[in-house]
Amino acid sequence: MSQSYPPSAPLFSQLDVTAGSTSKVSDGSQIEHSDLLREVLASQDRTNEILEELVSVMSANQKHRAQELHQWRKANPRLSKSCNEAAEALSRVQVEYLERMTDEINDTAEDMVDGEFVFNEFVDRFGPRMTHLNGVIQVLAQLSTNTNNPPATQS
Repeated sequence: MSQSYPPSAPLFSQLDVTAGSTSKVSDGSQIEHSDLLREVLASQDRTNEILEELVSVMSANQKHRAQELHQWRKANPRLSKSCNEAAEALSRVQVEYLERMTDEINDTAEDMVDGEFVFNEFVDRFGPRMTHLNGVIQVLAQLSTNTNNPPATQS
């Protein structure tokens, strides 16, 4: 899929910046440079339009999701409060788990650097648990009643 382009003037020209010199760039070259800059500007404008559309779509999806969560919380206030309490309890569990994990890292850091087995054993032991724990806490926090952040309103 190669395209052939017509030969064009070089993109860069030499300028003499000594005192009293005049520019030796031809008018045709200046016109080509101007045309090229206009094309670059038009491309940049189109890129900005696309980015604005992308932001508006993502914002609309986020607002819709926030509205759905708010409706779910209103429909299930008791369960939402229970989710909040469970998220707080699991956060405390997570802190304890992180303390044990950091102690393990500090105790075996040199062995992890020197030997791949110790490092792999550490990752296998702590990695999946941390990932799953974070996921559960995140879901519970999203479903919980949060008095600090009021729900998004529909525009």
